[in-house]
This record gives sequence, structure tokens and C-alpha cells, in this order.
Amino acid sequence: MSVTPESIIRRRLDVRGQVQGVGFRPFVYRLARRCQLGGCVANNSNGALIEIEGPRAAVDGFERSLRDELPPLARISGLLRSEMKPRGEDTFHIDHSQHDAARRPEVTPDAAVCRDCLRELLDAGDRRYRYPFINCTNCGPRYSIIRSVPYDRPKTTMAVFEMCPDCASEYGDPADRRYHAQPNACPACGPQLELRRVDAATHGLQSGPSHKNRVAPASSRCMSGGETASGPAVGAGDADPIRAAARLLHEGGIVAIKGIGGYHLACRADLPETVQHLRARKLRDGKPLAVMVPDLDAARRICHLSATDEEALSSPAAPIVLATQCQNHGLALE
Repeated sequence: MSVTPESIIRRRLDVRGQVQGVGFRPFVYRLARRCQLGGCVANNSNGALIEIEGPRAAVDGFERSLRDELPPLARISGLLRSEMKPRGEDTFHIDHSQHDAARRPEVTPDAAVCRDCLRELLDAGDRRYRYPFINCTNCGPRYSIIRSVPYDRPKTTMAVFEMCPDCASEYGDPADRRYHAQPNACPACGPQLELRRVDAATHGLQSGPSHKNRVAPASSRCMSGGETASGPAVGAGDADPIRAAARLLHEGGIVAIKGIGGYHLACRADLPETVQHLRARKLRDGKPLAVMVPDLDAARRICHLSATDEEALSSPAAPIVLATQCQNHGLALE
């Protein structure tokens, strides 16, 4: 069937929902290229705006695929459709964001690290090997780093970190999964770690039994005072903050881990004395403490999980789940 000028249409799609910072624009770009359609996509103060042009059947197919093939973190809550006059546009491009101060789009929550980033994190040949701030458009911080909308890097706390040529190349390539990943960084250009020993009395911790290991690993901005062990994420001894913190945890220490949303106090969950020290300093005598596990198999060994529990733990949100403990779980409950 031949395509006539009369069969060409242009359609505007005003998309509302969780569509910023989730790889939505490169997804739309790739989908339009696949459907051989022209037009553009841009973030705006409602969410995202798409103009798509081509044969009616292809435009209708594009819209169906738009809903059916969304990126993992994307969610469409509303879509306003309107027909426009065709412009003869047969190529597709990504436009700059449009901003209206009177309106605000939905802000995407932070998401647990995805499988692709985990694979890179543990690959000794990858340039992000053991880099703790690894992320892409399918995972990582969003809500915790945003300062204003639309969600673009200059309006996040990552604005102070200038991307190296490799990261900038990923950021500017619509075919890359880090295209416009606003927290994009690597060991050469992104945040770094520090490990600092602190004294409980001088940093406002509650009084309690003394313990030799109290440390605070943090990113480029850390609490002042104390001895510092800093360096890249790969190294030996205390020059590597991650290895040093792991050693201190293994020895029964309490570690304050500075995350994007505050501090997480961590200790070994199988050492009763250390858990008691943490409860005393936090004045948390009875409230449950969250237990971190590496995978579902480890979680199943300490508690009974329903299908719903496992689905939640495996989701990008990776929330804390309340579950019934197993016998012989090995945890310090008091």
C-alpha cells in the first residue's frame, strides 16, 4: 500500500507520570526510529511532550508500543492526545527541556541498583569496577538529588561534578543506557569516598558502653574532625574505605554510612553485644532493626517470605519488608 500525503498525520502526546530521569526520552527516540517516524520529544513541566509524524498506522503502532514497552522505572498516569498539521518531518530528535514554573512533573523516587550496573560493578575489566556511586537511567538516585524541575543535571546536586569525556560521551548518546542519566559518574569524575574515625561523645551519639570501632565512611562531603583514610574504591588496607569499613564491621564495629538521603548505622546483626551498643546509642530498645541481606536466598534463611514479600524485595524500590523469623535464624534479637 503506497503512502500518500493524505495518509500522513502528526500527533501530539502530552505524557504525564513518572517519565523524567527514567530513560523515557531515549526510549521514545529509539521507538520512533524503529517505526520510521519523524518528530521530537522533550521534558516539560507536566512530564514529557512528544510530537510524532508519519503514516497513521505507524503512529497508532508507536502509541501502543509507548505504553507496552516502557523502561523499568517509567510509569504513565495520563496521556493527552491531539492531532496537528503535518510538517513534512521524517527524522526524529530530542529537544531541550521546556519549563513552566507554575507546574511540576512527578519526581521519580530513588531506585535500587539494576542488574546491568551490578554486572559492571563486579567486572574487574569495567571502568566502574567497585565504584559505589554507579547508576544508569534504570537505577540510582532521583528524588534525593533533585533541586528543581524539569529533572536535568544542572538542577541536581550532581551539577558540581563535571563529567569526564567517557561519561559525557555516554550522557550524549541516545543509544546508550546512560543517555541523560543525571547522576552519571565514574571514579575519574564523580563523588569519592572517605573513611573517618569519630568519637561518640564529640559527635552527639548517645552514651553507652565504649567500643573501639566507630567510623563514618562518606562521599566527598563528610562530617568534620577525626582521622581520615581516603582513596579510590580499589586498594589495599585502610587506603580503601570500603575494605576498611568491611573489616571494622567484621570485627564488631558500628559504621555510619552516609547515603544520599542521610546516614545508615550498620553493624553485624549476629553479634549481641554490638547490637546492644547500637540500640543504647540510638535509644531504640524495642523497635525492630532492618537486616540487610545480599539476595533472596539469604533472606529465606532467616525469615519466612511470601510471594508478595519476594516480589517487593526484588523490585526497583527494594523496600524494608516485615516478615516472620525462622528458627535458627542466627540473628541477635535483643
